[in-house]
Amino acid sequence: MRILVYNIAYGTGAPKSYYHNISTATRYVRTPRTHFDKIMDFIQEKDPDVLGLIEIDTGSYRTNFTNQVELIAAHLKHHHQSSVKYKHGILARALPIIRKQANAVLTKKKLPKGNFHYFPAGFKRLIIEVDIDGMRFFLVHLSIQKRVRKVQLSHLAKLARGRTPVIIAGDFNTFSGSHEIKEFQEELGLFNPNAEALPTFPSWKPKKQIDFILCSKHVKVKNFEVPKVKFSDHLPIIMDFEV
Repeated sequence: MRILVYNIAYGTGAPKSYYHNISTATRYVRTPRTHFDKIMDFIQEKDPDVLGLIEIDTGSYRTNFTNQVELIAAHLKHHHQSSVKYKHGILARALPIIRKQANAVLTKKKLPKGNFHYFPAGFKRLIIEVDIDGMRFFLVHLSIQKRVRKVQLSHLAKLARGRTPVIIAGDFNTFSGSHEIKEFQEELGLFNPNAEALPTFPSWKPKKQIDFILCSKHVKVKNFEVPKVKFSDHLPIIMDFEV
């Protein structure tokens, strides 16, 4: 089985530097579809069984009201489950563009309806949980604030405890280093298949490993890779495995 996890930055493309990221910030308001088309073609070529997409637009002004989840699901002929990243009842759910910002899980095989959980802290709070043939898969996008990430990891550990086999993946935003998740890994008995600590961010000059696929001992990893493709500010991560 192959899993691919990718923060696609809403299909806004890959900056060439931090300065270029700021100077072209208008792309977060309106962006051409060409970037997303490249992402879809890349993912189709890699042919994942399970696809976790972070920062995907479900039909805002930015994408000319095109739902990227539905578009890529049709392109890949995958089933999909998605939700916006913000908890019900907060202002973000009413703001243009932001209210359409989501995460999504897509699969070749049709799965039972997953669960959408929410962290108790942070702006981005969504946790997607799905059952893949008895294996629990969680997709997350953690806070950029270290203090909040600690709270989120504690909550996630309680949620995932006792659910084996398990894979927890996503953008962890561990800018201080992977030591941030060491206690979390030990508590749940998870290992990081990225044995060489290959960096995933920023795509134009990768220095930090902030995107992870963490696995319980029941998962036998066949291959792990970080393709150096520049379609987003992050690099994708791919793992081949069996349970």
